[in-house]
Amino acid sequence: MEITIIPYEDRYAEDFKRMNLEWLDRYHLTEAPDLEVLNDPRGTVLKDGGVLFLAKAGDEIIGSAGLKKEDEGVFELIKMTVTGSWQGRGIGRMLMDACLQTARERNVKKITLYSNSQLQRAINLYEQYGFRHTTLDNSPLETADVRMELIL
Repeated sequence: MEITIIPYEDRYAEDFKRMNLEWLDRYHLTEAPDLEVLNDPRGTVLKDGGVLFLAKAGDEIIGSAGLKKEDEGVFELIKMTVTGSWQGRGIGRMLMDACLQTARERNVKKITLYSNSQLQRAINLYEQYGFRHTTLDNSPLETADVRMELIL
């Protein structure tokens, strides 16, 4: 089945929330800032110039990733997930490629991300794309014990 990467649309809000809560809850990482984004992606990410992408297989939404504006030229990689049954098929790479292409088109200078050391597959993917571990200061998430950044 063909997998496409599409821009977020409000009609997929429940899919976006479900997929992300699936992994956040599995690893006991769900926090108030996550719920703010998941309950209002338009108001918390898109209205400030951020972007969200969805991976779609047929009529099914199977993944997401986005960039949330932190500062001028600085965005945070957020809500990167692929539904369990679709993992291991390169969908995370497709989502990452869409985010990085958009970042380059917008002349973004730096992309940051916060993660948790339980998520080794995700951290390995970030490292493959050139993200480097940095000091974890003032994390917006209590459960984040990893901070990485990519200089573009």
